Amino acid sequence: MDILLLPTLGPLHLLQPRYNAVTLLELTRKYGPDEVLLASYSPEGLVEGRWRDEEELGLFHLLPWSERSGVPVRAISRDAELLRAEADRFREYLEQMEKGQAYLEDERAWREELAEVLRQPLEPAAFGEARVLGPLTHYLDRVRENFGEGPATGFRQARMQEVAEKLRSLPPGRYVVWVDLLDYPLLLEHAPDLRLPGEHEPSEEERARAVMDRAWLLDEQDDWASLLQQLGEIGSPEAGYLAAQIYLAAGQVADAAELLQQVSEGDFHQPEYLPGYLLARLGQVRDLLGERERAIRAYRGVLALSWAPEEAREIATAGLRTPFRIQDL
Repeated sequence: MDILLLPTLGPLHLLQPRYNAVTLLELTRKYGPDEVLLASYSPEGLVEGRWRDEEELGLFHLLPWSERSGVPVRAISRDAELLRAEADRFREYLEQMEKGQAYLEDERAWREELAEVLRQPLEPAAFGEARVLGPLTHYLDRVRENFGEGPATGFRQARMQEVAEKLRSLPPGRYVVWVDLLDYPLLLEHAPDLRLPGEHEPSEEERARAVMDRAWLLDEQDDWASLLQQLGEIGSPEAGYLAAQIYLAAGQVADAAELLQQVSEGDFHQPEYLPGYLLARLGQVRDLLGERERAIRAYRGVLALSWAPEEAREIATAGLRTPFRIQDL
């Protein structure tokens, strides 16, 4: 049995040009699996789309590909989301106690140390090397020493042990397993024979994703003109939305509105987070241009979607109450 294990970074993929959400898909596609397994989500969580609110960026690309290619995606971690929610409640309880607050302060410091490692440019092969596995394991060990294995960790150890047992019982075939970064070392501990990502040459799709990720994190120090040029070359609906974001940040409201309107008149349903963000921003720029009725239609469009990011829904709800103003940016 051949199983490739790929750690997922959730929203942290935005920080990794060489290990972004499309890299995960490219590595998966290249491996040619019979099935993709999600080790950190439950079947119910996958069906109900709970991963969206956890900003599991890779799944916004994997699931549409699964539909096109016919390669099934299956979640295999029982009660994963419920147990993670239990861990969140446990932390809320600790926040109410002085000693608990001290424990949480320690954990936040350790998490920041780990975040420093993950902010460095990483390639797929790095996730099989000590420079990443070492800090990950060190963080998990300290958390376990501080809180124990149980509610505070979302029963992470037990969940990954159960996942490893399920992997051993799979029928012969080729599989790719996606696993949350903090579950990753524990699954490796219980299933040490899994393949890990190796050297990988990025595709044009990955390079385009890296450009768009940079635009999502737009900073004053970035070369905005260069980003606009690259987004124009990509030419996708998401690239158009991000170019409009840059125009708006530069105070070019009319240009932003024109571009957002162009994108909204085409097919902009993928990635699944895009419709909510685009319509919410379109409502705001229409407000800035004094086109209140058109703004209201855009805001209502956000709330009519079957799912939209919480931030987009909040923008739309606020925009329906009060016209957006430039000082609100």
